[in-house]
Amino acid sequence: MTISVGDTLPAAKFQYMSANGPAVYTMAELTAGKKIVIFALPGAYTSTCSTAHMPSFTRNADAIRAKGVDAIYCLAVNDVFVMQSWAEELGADAAGIGMLSDSDGSYTAKIGFDFSAPPVGLIGRSRRYSMIVDDGVVTMLNEEIERGVCDISGAETILDQL
Repeated sequence: MTISVGDTLPAAKFQYMSANGPAVYTMAELTAGKKIVIFALPGAYTSTCSTAHMPSFTRNADAIRAKGVDAIYCLAVNDVFVMQSWAEELGADAAGIGMLSDSDGSYTAKIGFDFSAPPVGLIGRSRRYSMIVDDGVVTMLNEEIERGVCDISGAETILDQL
């Protein structure tokens, strides 16, 4: 089952890099009583993710928060160390974007957004999407249908929807 607008996000645990090393967030901690934006992508350091998707959020993070969003999170099927390094390299950490590691892809599969592309080494990765979540409920969802593009899941779409 693929998650859709009106659904409550299922329980999950994500790793992130804290000041003391890897730590864990639960979905409940991320969403309870908050309005958040989650955007997911196939992988850190991949082309469209690095040149379009993440940059759209780093340059628009302040504008998104100014519209009443409590937090912005990037989710990928990568380990926490790769996610942190990529965040530092692209300025996501400086922009206040939280990095969520779904390292084994279990959450991504649970919500129906997993895919594999063996010819390019992507196995069990996340499709590209963005969503607005209010107190755990998906209120807007923008899924890219075509791979390798970031046309409707970028921050500009989220800004228009807020």
